Amino acid sequence: MTPTHGPMADIARACREASPQIAMLGTDAKRRLLRAMAARLEHDADAILAANAQDMARARDKGIGSAMLDRLRLDPARLAGVARAVREVAALPDPVGLVTRREVRPNGLSVERVRVPLGVVAMIYEARPNVTADAAALCLFAGNAVILRGGSEAIDSNRAIAASLQHALADAGLPRESLTLVDDLRREAMLALLQQGDSIDLVIPRGGEGLIRFVTEHARMPVIKHYKGVCHLYVDADADLAVALPLLIDGKRSRPSACNSIETLLVHADIAATFLPRAADALRAASVQLRGCERTRALVPDAAPADDADYAAEYLDLILAIRVVDDLDAAIAHVRRFGSDHTEVIVTRDDAAAARFVHALRSAVVMVNASSRFSDGGELGLGAEIGISTTRLHAYGPMGAEALTIERFVVRGEGQVRHAESRSTR
Repeated sequence: MTPTHGPMADIARACREASPQIAMLGTDAKRRLLRAMAARLEHDADAILAANAQDMARARDKGIGSAMLDRLRLDPARLAGVARAVREVAALPDPVGLVTRREVRPNGLSVERVRVPLGVVAMIYEARPNVTADAAALCLFAGNAVILRGGSEAIDSNRAIAASLQHALADAGLPRESLTLVDDLRREAMLALLQQGDSIDLVIPRGGEGLIRFVTEHARMPVIKHYKGVCHLYVDADADLAVALPLLIDGKRSRPSACNSIETLLVHADIAATFLPRAADALRAASVQLRGCERTRALVPDAAPADDADYAAEYLDLILAIRVVDDLDAAIAHVRRFGSDHTEVIVTRDDAAAARFVHALRSAVVMVNASSRFSDGGELGLGAEIGISTTRLHAYGPMGAEALTIERFVVRGEGQVRHAESRSTR
């Protein structure tokens, strides 16, 4: 039975009560609200960056690794990017009220499928203060109220960003409770929040494996998981190596802490002797540590040995696992065994091989001759993203505003009844 008392129950109930005011906002009102939120973030930049500096200092004192520090860090350029992303959401097509299908039944009923807000979305995430603004903007634009629960690493940044966004809500005459930041970071508080199935319609965890597992096991509402990104790049026998090498470097070096970075390189045995030494030179120049199978190490002697744990790892760092495979089927088998259903890339000039790779894998994003770093809501035309779903529900892959709505049926008639005898009167 869902607990109905206590701080988390009160927070969830207040957000639920505020949600109809958000759901009723028209498109122009939502656009004005988000533009005001972006302006408020810029206005409060000094306070937000000072708060982030406190988070960064605390993280360094705790010895947090470089990948997590990179996710945590804000600077003027990154904060400007956060505000820009909010404005980009404001410029998107409004998904609410969109009629996705319309037909007239033989009995004359007009049947429409119409997109409507989910209601209240809870977002639970770690060490990414930009998610506070991205999630809020997307949820509100989709007509939802939102509850945000970030990690302890970014608590000061999240408080500062949420305060700015709530200020814009209040200026627009809207309830602050429609955007609620939970800053009680105890595990017991998160557990209590996850019990509020009567008030919260969907929870989205975004973070490490432990967080995902905890939310999935304890939530009393539907969960869309944003699981780890064990992303693969497969260089096929018929690959253009002049294309493959930049895709590898971009996928690994450009931002290794991102969930869409390449973690494992698979190389067809027929071109391994040509490609791997060149790739290793470029990767070493980018300070990437290499771990490989025995066939890889025969061609790249300074690579460390790789085992199953390496192939299952989401490094989020300048580390790359490498395996030489006999053929396309072996590459597919590897991805099926070790992948996390996030993003996979094939480099090939063989259309048949590309088609087989695409159809054989069930990952949320599959790419042909393109960098894994494009597996991102903004790059795929969604504006900001709330994350990349690896759960096969109504949303799979990068989630934008439309993924935060659902379809319902709207039926219009002229007095039709299903049973003719219902027309008889006595």
